[in-house]
Amino acid sequence: MVGRIPVMDVTPVVNLGRNPAKGTVGEWFDVTALVFREGHDQLGAEVVLTDPEGTRRPPVRMVEVPDQVSRMRAPVRPDTEGPWTFEVQAWGDPLGTWLHDGPLKITAGVDVEVMFAELVLLLDRVAAEPGVDRAEARVLADTRTAVRDESRPVPARLAAAESPELAEVFAAHPLRELLSVEGPYPFFADRERALYSSWYEFFPRSEGAHVDEATGKLVSGTFRTATKRLRSIADMGFHVLYLPPIHPIGEVNRKGANNTLTPTPDDVGSPWAIGSKDGGHDAVHPDLGTLEDFDAFLAEARSVGLEVALDYALQAAPDHPWAKEHPEWFTVRVDGTIAYAENPPKKYQDIYPINFDRDPEGIYAECERVLRFWMDRGVRIFRVDNPHTKPVAFWEWLLGRVRATDPDVLFLSEAFTKPPMMQALATVGYHQSYTYFTWRNARLEIAEYLQEVSHETSAVLRPNFFVNTPDILPAFLQHGGPPAFRIRAALAATSSPSWGVYAGYELYEHVALRPGTEDYLDSEKFQLKVRDWDGAAERGETLAPYLTRLNEVRAAHPALQQLRNLTVHSSDDDSVLVFSKSTPTDDGGTDTVVVVLNVDPWSPHTTTVHLDMPELGLEWHDTVVVHDEITGQDWTWGAHNYVHLDPHVEPAHVLALRYPPQAEG
Repeated sequence: MVGRIPVMDVTPVVNLGRNPAKGTVGEWFDVTALVFREGHDQLGAEVVLTDPEGTRRPPVRMVEVPDQVSRMRAPVRPDTEGPWTFEVQAWGDPLGTWLHDGPLKITAGVDVEVMFAELVLLLDRVAAEPGVDRAEARVLADTRTAVRDESRPVPARLAAAESPELAEVFAAHPLRELLSVEGPYPFFADRERALYSSWYEFFPRSEGAHVDEATGKLVSGTFRTATKRLRSIADMGFHVLYLPPIHPIGEVNRKGANNTLTPTPDDVGSPWAIGSKDGGHDAVHPDLGTLEDFDAFLAEARSVGLEVALDYALQAAPDHPWAKEHPEWFTVRVDGTIAYAENPPKKYQDIYPINFDRDPEGIYAECERVLRFWMDRGVRIFRVDNPHTKPVAFWEWLLGRVRATDPDVLFLSEAFTKPPMMQALATVGYHQSYTYFTWRNARLEIAEYLQEVSHETSAVLRPNFFVNTPDILPAFLQHGGPPAFRIRAALAATSSPSWGVYAGYELYEHVALRPGTEDYLDSEKFQLKVRDWDGAAERGETLAPYLTRLNEVRAAHPALQQLRNLTVHSSDDDSVLVFSKSTPTDDGGTDTVVVVLNVDPWSPHTTTVHLDMPELGLEWHDTVVVHDEITGQDWTWGAHNYVHLDPHVEPAHVLALRYPPQAEG
């Protein structure tokens, strides 16, 4: 039912309030609503949060959104993990009505004494409010005396009614009439890593892989050898190390190098073909070591500041123990064979997908058991393979059960599919999502996509901008040379609070299996890969220092750790993208970063960029000192600024604004 003061179209409200909107500890986000009333009397509105302990927090006053009729908003910020709710409260505001009407009438000589008398009644009502302190009571009493004193000039009496001191008291103790409440609506505040994270992916079997001198054969790396790379990844500023499946790999229908169907005895197969005679989802591949070796790897990662994310892939190789013990969990074709996975034209003969409708109770229980097995060993982040090929209802059940007992456990959805499915998975509990970022390369489409993920879908879907994956070598990287790698890294790291790279990116690996595909030649998915990290560093043929600097800039600027604070600006060149991110800081200041990026990896571009100064908290005529976090240069910028960006030198300005502004003239 509509309240006496209507409150409508509240945001963020997810699935009619059935699912919580996404929040993060320390993250600012706006609650908005359409708030209006009949006639001309003034109104007020506030947002009231209730924390996970059931404590109602002090209300946050809503203000009108510029250029939007009747839309009001208030910034809120949860400070602890767990389930929160918010309400929008609206009321008739007699103080606001008087402050609007009174000066107009008194200045015009209309009902002067009546208006002052009405103000006196309002002052008495405020004075009777609980919580008014002695200083505030004195302001109210002095104002009452002043406005009642008919011996004073009318302008002097009005000036007393419009004093800043009285305005502060009114703001602190509003009079609420005809109170209307909309809500409560749920949102969940996750830990910081759900929003802000830098991911690095590597295959443990390649880290330390080497040629055996006696046999001449390539030998797999292990958890012990992979441990040696942890420090270098942490030193680049990454937070999360993601490992593809570490389980035994099936031998039946095993794939050979470059996804061939004719493997040699030495081919190691795809880690996503999970399960063999050596075990299933709760075992580790013997070539990598033991569970105890994995535990040691996990502990060493923690010691250098890395969280390890494991792949959670609910599928099985033909020789997985599930296929023998529970054939009813899979789809049987009319010829009696079990159907393997397909994503036409791709075929995965080495993988059986689970049919969740054939034994839901048994499948659900086993999937939860496997997940908790790794949680109990200390894994608190999971990257989930192809969640869109499993029922959304299953994920709502599973992720809900995990959140109920372990709300710190995070899930990244690897679903490159229709937007409604991606958003549905995020709605039912996924904390982060892969996105279409990889395929957005032109300025306009990038700008539109940044607007979408930072504002239109941010209540449910947190993006993780991976620049590449073992499955995705974008054409932009195949043909753009080293500048393309710098461009995409700079864009991902500054536009999204979460981003990621797959190992080899810093070595500019860019050769495709064949023209027109996004598959790597000699893909690490099907074979061991030996990389000369030290040699590349000695020769200066690595992007690692640039990735390190980007992560340092992200760590130094709270604005780059937020999602919903992005504003797109404009330039006169179709290849130059401009956006900013701004957020309040705990010391009462503001952190603002402006990014200017040449998205053309082949050519320099010279143009003028145009900043929306009010969006930066500035006046249109202001100038401000900007510091380039990449090159270390300083300039003075205003609303219109010259830029020249050569992608072969540096494709981006990442500009920190130095407040306060310097006014012109």
